[in-house]
Amino acid sequence: MVRGRIFLGTAGWSVPRAVAGLFPSEGSALERYAGRFRAAEINSTFWRRHQPATMERWRKAVPRGFRFALKLPRAITHERELRAARAPLLEFLDDVAPLRDRLGPILVQLPPSLAFERRRADTFFRTLRALYPGHVACEPRHPSWFSAVASAVMAAHDVARVAADPPRVPEAGQPGGSPSLVYFRLHGSPVMYRSAYGRSWLAALAPRLRPTTRDTTVWCIFDNTASGAAAADALELDGLLSNSG
Repeated sequence: MVRGRIFLGTAGWSVPRAVAGLFPSEGSALERYAGRFRAAEINSTFWRRHQPATMERWRKAVPRGFRFALKLPRAITHERELRAARAPLLEFLDDVAPLRDRLGPILVQLPPSLAFERRRADTFFRTLRALYPGHVACEPRHPSWFSAVASAVMAAHDVARVAADPPRVPEAGQPGGSPSLVYFRLHGSPVMYRSAYGRSWLAALAPRLRPTTRDTTVWCIFDNTASGAAAADALELDGLLSNSG
């Protein structure tokens, strides 16, 4: 089943009042959210560490097929800029280990100022891959990361390049790197984090979410959460995907 390999959700698991009636009425916010979606992206791990007990509570709140994507801490991506990453990676992975089978992709979002350097990128991804065998997605934001060389380095380490909207350069709107994972991050356009996408835009997106190979997993995360638009957009897209089979 094609939709079985598409993980659709939002950044966080807020259930806005405007669409609350479309979610289960009982349970915590996460339990209600997981009654409609099978994926969520956790961005708070970028800012701070979480207690293992918190991860265990989140794991127990969602069904077996649910997955969490977790953003790497800023200490790794923004402060160290991918250098000397082994120790903080081990700390992060130890913190999130209680998610166990609910742990999905690790998201590596890079600062706009961080240019691609082949040796640094190769060393970092090799270190990460030695510690974590699951899916990895990278959202670079400096134009130098969208070259054939950078894409090849990511593909060599089975790292997917995020397809982001709005794209900072045209190539940023297209998936790249490893074909094993396609990861869309939709931040809202024209106003980032606020604008809703609407049915016609989502209808054009839906065919792009079909896995390109038998081994491809697709993620689509709506990050336009500031106005509550993310959940409505995700519900709309879910309906379009259901109707398309």
